[in-house]
Amino acid sequence: MRKLFPSWVRVPVVFFIIFGVVEFFIDSGEKPAFIEYPVVLLFLFLVLLILIAIEAIVGALENVMLHKMDEEAKARFLADKEKSYQFTWFKKTYNKLLDQKPIEEEGEIVLDHNYDGIRELDNNLPPWWLWGFYISIVFAAIYLVRFHILDGPGQIDELETELAEAKTAIEEYKKTAKDLVDINTVTLLTDASDLNAGKEVFNTNCVACHMADGGGGIGPNLTDQHWILGGGIKNVFKTVSEGGRSGKGMIAWKAQLKPSQIAQVASYVLSLQGTTPANPKAPEGDIWVDENATEETTTETTE
Repeated sequence: MRKLFPSWVRVPVVFFIIFGVVEFFIDSGEKPAFIEYPVVLLFLFLVLLILIAIEAIVGALENVMLHKMDEEAKARFLADKEKSYQFTWFKKTYNKLLDQKPIEEEGEIVLDHNYDGIRELDNNLPPWWLWGFYISIVFAAIYLVRFHILDGPGQIDELETELAEAKTAIEEYKKTAKDLVDINTVTLLTDASDLNAGKEVFNTNCVACHMADGGGGIGPNLTDQHWILGGGIKNVFKTVSEGGRSGKGMIAWKAQLKPSQIAQVASYVLSLQGTTPANPKAPEGDIWVDENATEETTTETTE
């Protein structure tokens, strides 16, 4: 590497290689490692100093060596060094990509016609351009057959497929992300695990006012058909979440309970309907009838 690149190229290249390795192996989240961990910044600074010191020492040794050489050896050494920095490998590759004749051989490809002293060379097309052109022809042929003859899926089809996949993924996510539930999407939970979880929440937070069997105390009886703020899962969910009547009702539990817990305890409360508590409190509120259930029953009777 020393023979191919000067020091002003070597030092940054080696430094950034080390920097990249450090960033790759040190997990620092979204921030770069040298910002997240000051010790990494110190390490990189020391690496840079060492690289510069190495180059300075080697350069000093070369100068000492040059002073000990005679004029002929010194000239030969400097010529070889200068030649090595001319990136001969890059020039050869560049010339192959262009496929041009050297200036010394341009006389072989000069065309006969002359335009006011301006003459034209008959150079070959650059291989990189020629192969790119061939590849574009092959790609166009494949594209034509795939999408216009065989009627392959276009961008609209891909968009619709991705939207359908995204919708399916969202539905699957909602099945496991119970805390996304709200007043509009809540449904009555009947699974034993949900009802047991709701019973645990009820026993922890609600028995002081409603009693363990739901018969009511400070709060209303939860086992009859009378409801102050409406029955059904949506109304009960809203009451637990937002609280009862202002100034004398139940507090809002949305700050203490997750949406999934509110849905569970609301479902458990509704499971107490029709049970017989030990000391039931007198009914409060109005008898609540599920209008949706009534409509379904009417439709079935009509049929």
